[in-house]
Amino acid sequence: MAKTIDARGLSCPQPVLMTLDEIKTGKADEIIVVVDNDASKENVSRAASSRGWKVAGIDEKDGVFNLTIRKG
Repeated sequence: MAKTIDARGLSCPQPVLMTLDEIKTGKADEIIVVVDNDASKENVSRAASSRGWKVAGIDEKDGVFNLTIRKG
């Protein structure tokens, strides 16, 4: 089951830190991160990739991005 992190309304580095904290717990193989700006979208994607996670998909609707990241 995917873990969802709602980081809407937060500016960097908060969404990145929230994502990295969840990755560190090791509990989820898939995380959905919800952000509402391009900078957070890019920074979360880079941070996840640097930890060995892959961005499996990015869905955008009305300026809100759902990033699906998966382990390995």
